[in-house]
Amino acid sequence: MTFDEFIQFAIFTVSGFVIGILIQKLLTPQLHRFAQKSKWAGDDLIILVISKWIIPWFTVLGIYLGWKRVEMDEKYHRWLENGITIFYILSATIILSKVLSGLTAIRDARSGKISSSSSIIGNIVKVIVYCLGLLMILQSVGIKITPILTALGVGGLAVALALQDTLSNLFAGIQIVSTKKINTGDYIKLDSGQEGFVEDVNWRYTSVRVGANSIFIVPNSKMASLIVTNFDYPNREFVFDIPVGVDYNSNLDHVERVTIEVIKELQETMEECVPDFDPLIRFQQFGASSIDLKAFIRVRDFSSQFIVKHEFIKRLKKRYEEEGINIPYPVQTVFINTPAEENKKQPDQ
Repeated sequence: MTFDEFIQFAIFTVSGFVIGILIQKLLTPQLHRFAQKSKWAGDDLIILVISKWIIPWFTVLGIYLGWKRVEMDEKYHRWLENGITIFYILSATIILSKVLSGLTAIRDARSGKISSSSSIIGNIVKVIVYCLGLLMILQSVGIKITPILTALGVGGLAVALALQDTLSNLFAGIQIVSTKKINTGDYIKLDSGQEGFVEDVNWRYTSVRVGANSIFIVPNSKMASLIVTNFDYPNREFVFDIPVGVDYNSNLDHVERVTIEVIKELQETMEECVPDFDPLIRFQQFGASSIDLKAFIRVRDFSSQFIVKHEFIKRLKKRYEEEGINIPYPVQTVFINTPAEENKKQPDQ
């Protein structure tokens, strides 16, 4: 490499780097502002992922154009071309895998919707994209991929036989996700008794969060065979009931009116309640010490019922006391049978 060739190579390399910086600094903010105006959150992800590769792309392009000005053996130019081709295919593969896998789990901040239920789809998409990218790289450097695909087909059969349990969990997880009956964030209850929020469905198991810091894990093959109650499907809004008992001397029309007023007050003041739900009161039975009724309240999701129930009980008790409605204690009458011989009068000694 002569001095003039080195200068040209350096000029093209630096120029590519500078152009990349200028495009990233000037064009990327404009694209971000445009993406913020759209209703789809996926464009933000695409711009974010691509913007990280602008400088490397233009720098490598400058290296290639500068290297073409250098006189050397043709094989070295082919090596450079192959290396740059591999770089661009690899970068496009990384971008495509991140975008597609990100779109499967992206949360649209404007609508609050989630487009997928778990990471299993994102992981499968990544594997497929990277495999295709690898095949394209091999094809670009002159390696025939037909024998490789044949070998993979034969080897895949052997792997499938050796990993039956793992593949069973994988396909069960795909089935769970594809039916869309169980999604991330749903509150579910298994027929075995465990319940909690679905954290994730990956290639092997489904993780369910109980409380703040506890997670129980169910293999996907087991999950697919269980009877699952999903409290958030098909609608996240949840109707729950609270049992109440009032004294037998109570005016039931008065009790019904006061209870409904308390529920309406909750709907107006608590964001967890569904405001347009018509409160429902139903008397159930003549209990042992009270007339039993149930108050039905609709909340935005399953977990909201706990704070609403807490507040309802407090306000209802206070309002009943103000209205003179009595909530009786449980009462039981106990009869004690005394043996007949103890009741006989003892003879005088």
